[in-house]
Amino acid sequence: METFLMKALQLIVALIILVTIHEFGHYLFARLFGIRVNRFYLFFNPGFSLIKYDPLKGTLRLFSRDEEHAWKTFRVSRPRTADPSRPGWRDTVYGLGWLPLGGYCDIAGMVDETTKSSDLPAEPQPWEFRTKAGWKRLLVMVGGVMFNFLLAIAIYIGIAWHWGERTVAFDQVTEGMDFTEPMHRAGFRDGDILLTLDGHKLDSRKSGQIWDLVQPGAVVEVLRDHRDTVAIQVDEQLIRQVVDANTPYMAMRQPAVIDALAPGEAAGKAGLLEGDRIVRVGNDTTPSLTEMFAVLHSDAARGKVLPVTVDRGGSLVTVPVQVSDEGRIGIQLRPASKIYPVVDIRYTFLEAVPRGWQNGVDRLTTYVSSLGMVFTKEGAKSLGGFGALGSMFPSSWDWLSFWEITAFLSVILAFMNIIPIPGLDGGHTLFLLIEMITRRKPSEKFIEVANTIGMGFLLLLLVYANFNDIYRVFIK
Repeated sequence: METFLMKALQLIVALIILVTIHEFGHYLFARLFGIRVNRFYLFFNPGFSLIKYDPLKGTLRLFSRDEEHAWKTFRVSRPRTADPSRPGWRDTVYGLGWLPLGGYCDIAGMVDETTKSSDLPAEPQPWEFRTKAGWKRLLVMVGGVMFNFLLAIAIYIGIAWHWGERTVAFDQVTEGMDFTEPMHRAGFRDGDILLTLDGHKLDSRKSGQIWDLVQPGAVVEVLRDHRDTVAIQVDEQLIRQVVDANTPYMAMRQPAVIDALAPGEAAGKAGLLEGDRIVRVGNDTTPSLTEMFAVLHSDAARGKVLPVTVDRGGSLVTVPVQVSDEGRIGIQLRPASKIYPVVDIRYTFLEAVPRGWQNGVDRLTTYVSSLGMVFTKEGAKSLGGFGALGSMFPSSWDWLSFWEITAFLSVILAFMNIIPIPGLDGGHTLFLLIEMITRRKPSEKFIEVANTIGMGFLLLLLVYANFNDIYRVFIK
């Protein structure tokens, strides 16, 4: 339960940041062009608002249903009179809704999820969205997407500047990688050391290359058994199988090196030492943790005394070790960062700027290339909702992980919103581009109907994605 709450907290904090920045992008461009913004809301407020601040009236309402019904009303400033000819920040009601599915910026004179065509005044007003030039309306619509992408870039710059990067070159992972079954079927073997992709040396700092490895037609060279160079050409089935599996498709193999011994436990009593590398348990060789854990957790090992062979300074030593009923021998394993040569890269602020930009573009490119899988049967099954988003965060608060995931979600939000589906920013942008090209403006009624259809589709997609989460956790 504690893990669930921590993941949920991180997701909510991330959504607050992402939604606020997105809606502020719309708000800022609207204000720059003299367009009145009626309401600015974080999260949706069907039925009532948790908080509602009206600068013109000078009131702050808690649990407010309407102007007359609120749990508490506070007077925070003196009332002011609106000047319709000069809309300002005080003309906007700011609120916090209770439904964390997004937010909205209610822009005067615009037909969207908050306003019907019949709600617009019969006579267009100069401070309304619909009376502004096409390029100004276009910037208002793409402002949210723009700000989300810029937020991701800013976060990646901050990460590079504050934390730098710690990475291990693929060809320095001397035990190679562990691969999932779909990767095995494609020709990869556990222990393969990744060398090149399409003739170019793989760079572990480029996150997008991990996704490029499973793209149809990719040619990956690996070093096998530390002596043979093997070229693997990826077929079109691999990417579908990888997406369907919905798990990381490869991981760094880690040698079983003892970092510390638990006092009074079996390994220490048997004479094992810190720095020993376990290479055999019983009759099974254990070049990495994958094989060692498989042996220790097997029924044949639990509760038994097994011969354990270690590499100690180049010499092999074998001792009998009692395995507990839980498959443990009382050792703490050395992390990969202490085994493989880690490159610690530090950036000045000026160096962090291009690195942050590159990371943002890499994440966007990777996400866009993977989106095509959504329209396949396997991709549709892998869609996830809030459960999938929450599962991305660690079970304990870690600022580096939090900002990395928040930045990636900001990239996702930016791209998903620019898809030309009515109801999204991309739908409004599409209608504006058509108007600017044809010089014929779609009617407000047409836009209202299109938005209704688009929002219905998005709602069904949301329900389906969250049902997938429930199915994977409780049914599958």
